[in-house]
Amino acid sequence: MNWKAFMVCALITMSPLVCSALDGIEVLSGYFKADLNQNDEDYEGIPLLVGFNFDGRPLLEKAGIETAGRFDLIIEPFFNTMTSPGHTDIEVGSNFLFKYVFPLTESIQPYVKGGVGALYMSEHTREQSTQYNFLPQGGAGFHVFMDEKTALSFEWRFRHLSNASIESPNSGIDGNMFLGGISFYFE
Repeated sequence: MNWKAFMVCALITMSPLVCSALDGIEVLSGYFKADLNQNDEDYEGIPLLVGFNFDGRPLLEKAGIETAGRFDLIIEPFFNTMTSPGHTDIEVGSNFLFKYVFPLTESIQPYVKGGVGALYMSEHTREQSTQYNFLPQGGAGFHVFMDEKTALSFEWRFRHLSNASIESPNSGIDGNMFLGGISFYFE
């Protein structure tokens, strides 16, 4: 990794810390599947993601933007166990995400989420020449609050695994993630 890429990653990682203190944690798991373009097998796995949510509203307020909903900046380390193709491999990395929660009712709150991640994958595929890749992604979900600080969370994400054309081949691996879990909020 060159120094410019390192600096960008460091700034993204530290930006939520500048906004405010940690205001929530979410733990998600589920299933993801992607088609390998140059192979008849699927790229499948079981993700484990832990999101550290930081209140991004102070950042919006400084820009003169007020929102009715919740705006979070999320640092989300993950460990994914790959179940296909072939033997068990892993993906490990971290996502840097934005999430906006729409206050539909007190107990049901839909949200949209998007951002980018960086990861190492132990699997060697024909689609990717490198095992260090980027992970742009976006999706939607909803929280079902059990009390004012605890919610069950359900989410769908589209993700694109790619090395950003650093090295060829780089045809990318596009897939869908289906996640469920629990979210805890501190304020």
